[in-house]
Amino acid sequence: MEHLMLTLGIVNTYDKIKVLDAHYRAIARAAPICHAFGFHLALYDFPFKMTAEELVAFVMEKTTIGESGSYLKILYEKNHLSVSDLPKKGFPSQFGEIVITTSKPDPKRQVLPVKIAEEALRNRSFLFLVGLGHKGLPKELFERGKYHLDITYKGLSLETCTAIGAIPAHLSGLMATLEARK
Repeated sequence: MEHLMLTLGIVNTYDKIKVLDAHYRAIARAAPICHAFGFHLALYDFPFKMTAEELVAFVMEKTTIGESGSYLKILYEKNHLSVSDLPKKGFPSQFGEIVITTSKPDPKRQVLPVKIAEEALRNRSFLFLVGLGHKGLPKELFERGKYHLDITYKGLSLETCTAIGAIPAHLSGLMATLEARK
């Protein structure tokens, strides 16, 4: 499973100018989840005008969450942290297929978590986009995602940090189960 690249992409839909507690707290919460389940972390449209290295130091200074940001530092050191503006056109190809996480998937694009897990075990890479903010993901992203994933299977809307934990944990559990059956 070392060749595949699973990335949790958090898209900021809060303030794009002012740094809020919600920004660095979500990052600090996502880092240990990504580290624990082997995911990369990509941050899009955050209001930080700093390098990834400076962001790690900033988060470590601002919060006690995630062992005071130490998991974010681990992701950075392993080159598993990406910070950028939201791409106007396509996302970098190394991230693989775009998966929109939503409680209201388009039936034509809807994919079950087990299908993603099976494909990931075949070394397919995926970028799971999660919206940070009460608006969720920007609607224009829905067209850019090949797949739409409802991790609950029930159309339940999850709070951002709950989704940040549920998506990697559930997919990793499915992948481990599928691997054990081989």
